[in-house]
Amino acid sequence: MAHTNEPTPEGRPVSNPRDARRTEPPEQPPAGQPWRTEGVPPQGREPEPPGWGRVITWLLLGWVVLFGLTTLQDVASSQVATISYTEFRQQVEEGNVEEVFSRGQSIEGRLAEPAELPEGASPAPAGDGGTYTQFVTERPTFAQDDLLAELEASDAVVRATPITQERGILPNLLISLLPLALLVGFYVWLFRRARKAGGMGAGMLGGLGGKKAKPVDPEKVRVNFDDVAGIDEVEAEVAEIVDFLKNPEKYTRLGAKVPRGVLLEGGPGTGKTLLARATAGEAEVPFFSASASEFIEMIVGVGAQRVRDLFAEARKVAPAIIFIDEIDTIGRSRSGARSMGGNDEREQTLNQILTEMDGFDGTEGVVVLAATNRADVLDDALTRPGRFDRKITVSPPDQAGREQILAVHTRGKPLAPDVDLGAVSRSTPGMTGADLANLANEAALLAAKRGQDQIFAKDFADALEKVQLGSERAVVMPEEERLRTAYHEAGHALLGMLRPGADPVRKISIIPRGRALGVTLSTPETDRYGYDVDYLRGRIIGALGGMAAEQEIFGVITTGAESDLQTVTAIARQMVGRWGMSEKIGPVQVYPSDGDARQNGASEALLEAVDAEVRALVDDCYAEARRLLRENRDKHEAIVAALMEHETLDEADAYAAAGIERRPADPHLVGAPAGSPGHRDA
Repeated sequence: MAHTNEPTPEGRPVSNPRDARRTEPPEQPPAGQPWRTEGVPPQGREPEPPGWGRVITWLLLGWVVLFGLTTLQDVASSQVATISYTEFRQQVEEGNVEEVFSRGQSIEGRLAEPAELPEGASPAPAGDGGTYTQFVTERPTFAQDDLLAELEASDAVVRATPITQERGILPNLLISLLPLALLVGFYVWLFRRARKAGGMGAGMLGGLGGKKAKPVDPEKVRVNFDDVAGIDEVEAEVAEIVDFLKNPEKYTRLGAKVPRGVLLEGGPGTGKTLLARATAGEAEVPFFSASASEFIEMIVGVGAQRVRDLFAEARKVAPAIIFIDEIDTIGRSRSGARSMGGNDEREQTLNQILTEMDGFDGTEGVVVLAATNRADVLDDALTRPGRFDRKITVSPPDQAGREQILAVHTRGKPLAPDVDLGAVSRSTPGMTGADLANLANEAALLAAKRGQDQIFAKDFADALEKVQLGSERAVVMPEEERLRTAYHEAGHALLGMLRPGADPVRKISIIPRGRALGVTLSTPETDRYGYDVDYLRGRIIGALGGMAAEQEIFGVITTGAESDLQTVTAIARQMVGRWGMSEKIGPVQVYPSDGDARQNGASEALLEAVDAEVRALVDDCYAEARRLLRENRDKHEAIVAALMEHETLDEADAYAAAGIERRPADPHLVGAPAGSPGHRDA
């Protein structure tokens, strides 16, 4: 798989002759777009984002003014003095009370003639200094007087409505609607501002949480194939795309059309995204990148609008490259077993992508690159010729590719003379470019932690051990637990040493790491792409070595074999049910790669036969493991003794402790006809 590395500061500047011929710079991408751009020519000044601080300040100021005006209105209309009940009784007795209104024990009223405000009473806010006419008081609950009779005797009017009138219906209605009107007005202003900045689509995107696209300085981020290692076979695939974008006349004069879309498929961390950026950097064209999930919103139609805007912006600065990461998010098949029900927004977005790619006439100079690690779930309409014409598989790198990737990721890192990147690459089969970048970084962190000026081979070894096996745990195990773990790990290691063609044992440790109390690491000498029955049986036997050792030595089986049994069961089920390695079942695939075997037509009788074969295979391998341990008990005890003394044994120490000569792997094929050049005995 093509492995990629991080971009280096020495990215090449973009020089697009076609852009240089433009009389007017292309329009600035609208605000609110989810994609990112690289290498877009400088464009006009972008509209300033709304000043949220100023907006909030004006809203608060408006609310304060409104509150002040209504408060002043209430104060100005209020001329009521708060008096004691004794003062009120005195005015009743003097016949100076003209009218009153009562609500519960609270009494409001008006005097016939102004009276002097008694000492201690609260004056009216808008009163005439020391006199009052309107008043309010509270009648004590224990009062025994006949207040109504006294009021009637003094010809006072007892009212059913308040003396002080409240605001009318219209003012209250206007005041209640004013906040809503302000809120609506604010959103109308925001919407019009967004439309003015970038059109209706930008307004929708800006209002729904889209991110603003900002051109990135090409001097800092552009990468090319010099910054990518381990993709020699993939580079040839994309070289034609690069050449077309650089020299379109070379192809158009012969009537040739560049592929409209290139689909990069491969596992996580294999460098699909960096490969797309390197393609744009090599062709020296603008690069638009977005994740497919960024087009999806809860409101139907937004994703399709974003797709239209993205393709429109790419056409303005063509030739250009559009890169859509994780396209399976919106490109999943719309029918069949993988369809999980309708999703209008996802389907509309997918349909818009299909329409935009069909709209190319072959001369626009816009190429769509897409990446996914689930190419099997993509819609057929998306992957047909005419849309994604090419599918490039980006696989994990081989040994030579890993060495190149390590060389790239160690640029700028001071390596000690004892560091052999070739040896490191040989001990990291199956690692992707991202894994190797992490390994180089971990080694640098360890060297810095140890106060070194250079990164030594031991730093790489410890970093690899940390990455593959996990960090050490500060667990103090009882001596009997350490001894049991030593026998368990020694059983794994010894069977790996004894089986012909098995992967060499690289390290044995009884130091707790992660969830494991001990670890035995075995990796192949070279990359392997196919496995025969003998090799897989050896894997099963080696995995059962820990469990077999505990039963042979202690007569018990512990929970420490849980992960081993998971590995054993998975290998045995695939050998019998997927790879046709059972004579009784024959060359039949029972277990599909995805889904239930019963849904693919497997009968219960066939499944029972497969289960019986899996059990027989595992039982046979377990018996073989126990037999080998019994016959080599002295070697087993020697490895255990060395482990109890040193806790960790590397490859040379492990083989020396067992007294077994470490032989290089035989490159010849297993099972080749006798006498042939590829024959060797199993």
